[in-house]
Parts: sequence; structure tokens; C-alpha cells
Amino acid sequence: MISLPFALLVTATLGSILAGLSCSIAGVFVVRLNIASIGFCMSHAAFAGAAFGLLIEVDPLLTAMLFASVTALLLAPVANRAKLNTDVVIGIMFSLMIALAFVFLNLSPGEAASGAALRILWGSIFAVSEYDVLYLALLCAMMVSFVTLFYKEIFALMFNQKLAKAAGVNTYVFMLIVVFLTGLAVSFSLKLIGGLLVYALIINPTSTAYQFFWDFRKIMVFSPVIGVASCIAGFIFSLETDFPIGASIVIVSAILLAISIAISPKRRTAKIAAQAA
Repeated sequence: MISLPFALLVTATLGSILAGLSCSIAGVFVVRLNIASIGFCMSHAAFAGAAFGLLIEVDPLLTAMLFASVTALLLAPVANRAKLNTDVVIGIMFSLMIALAFVFLNLSPGEAASGAALRILWGSIFAVSEYDVLYLALLCAMMVSFVTLFYKEIFALMFNQKLAKAAGVNTYVFMLIVVFLTGLAVSFSLKLIGGLLVYALIINPTSTAYQFFWDFRKIMVFSPVIGVASCIAGFIFSLETDFPIGASIVIVSAILLAISIAISPKRRTAKIAAQAA
């Protein structure tokens, strides 16, 4: 087991909890609105941005946020201008961002094989600072405030976008906010989870909650609980095995998802209904 200084242990633990909270809240939006491909593309845009930050010797967090935000804002206009389906544009952007990330890492003098570059790929306990924890805490506060203040509009949007728009909800603005918050969650969690793995922390906890609950309110509550539990268990698993923390968190969240699918009451109910029919 890895022995960490107390201050670093506290920082990493808080970072894990807040990353699990912010990513899993974003996951509720991403999964329910069926925009998983957008979030996946943004996570790799943030990864490319962080790699670019290493290249130009700027804080990778700032460039990760910039790349993720610009990518999110460009998806719809590019799709409309090119007369292509949004998913096609997302596929193009995703491959482009991965290519750029590895080009930036390769061009970084002495960084491609260094700990800084590897931390962007896999995440690291040692990469998380007090400022990262503060940013994650502020993001969690923003997300909770957003859900609390605009719960009715968000619920309408989640239920049916067309009906929400007909009821007077500005669906375009709310979708932009959701995508932007998802981009921030990815960017702020990048150091801890890693650019190649962070998106699993967005998808897995919410997908796990969906195996047990139909009620949107319960999913909104239990998805963050599962996300935080995955991060804490993954953190402990990382300390015990010396595996990268990002990989450990993703493995734990995937195991929880697999178990939930195996024992899902929703799946049993669907099976009984099919047999009755």
C-alpha cells in the first residue's frame, strides 16, 4: 500500500469526492439527453487542450477548458454549415482531437515521456493541488445551484425537448449550459482521472443508477452518490495496488455497473412483462 503525507491524502480524497460528484451530475444530463457522443468528444478535446498547454508551457487546466468549450460551441454550427448529421461531425472532431493530443505531446520537449504527460493520459494522485480541489468545489456548487434554481425547466427538458420548447423553455440555452458544465467537469477532473478515462466517470454512475430507478429525482440523487462511492473506492484500490488512480476509479465504476445490470429490478420487471405478454 502506498503511504501518502496527510496533506496530500486529504487533497486527493477531497478531489476524488468532488470529481465523482461533478462528473456524475453531468452524467445525468448526458445520459438522459442522449448526448453521450458530445460529451465523449469534449472529454478528448479537453485532453488535447491539456496536451497543448504542456507544449506552450501554460496551465493545462486553462487550455483544456478552452478546447472543450470551443469544441462544444462549434459542433452545431459546423454540422449545419456542412449539412452533415451532428454525430458525423462529432466523429470527425473526436478523431481530430485525439490526433492533436498526441501531436502536442510528441512536440513537447522532453514532456512526452515525462510524468506530466503521463498524468494527462492516466491521471495521478500527485497531480491534484489545493487549487484543483477549489475549482471542483466551485463547479459542484454551480451545478447544484443550476439544478436547484431551474429544476422545473431541466425536468421538462429531460422529459421531452419538443414539449419543453412548446412550453416556453429556451432549450437551446439550457443545452449550451449543460454542455458547458460537462466540459468544465471533464477539464477539472482531468488531472485526477486522465484524459483517456474521464468520460467513463460521467457515464458509468448514471448508467448504474438507471438500472434501479425510473424516477428522475432519484436518479439525480443516487447518480452522484454512486459517483462519489466509485471515486473513493477507486482511490483506496489505487493506494492498495499502486495502479493509476484514474484506471482504478474506472474499473470500480465499471464493476458497479456490471453488478447493477446483473441484479437490476428494472431488467427483471421487463423480463416478467415480456413473459406475460
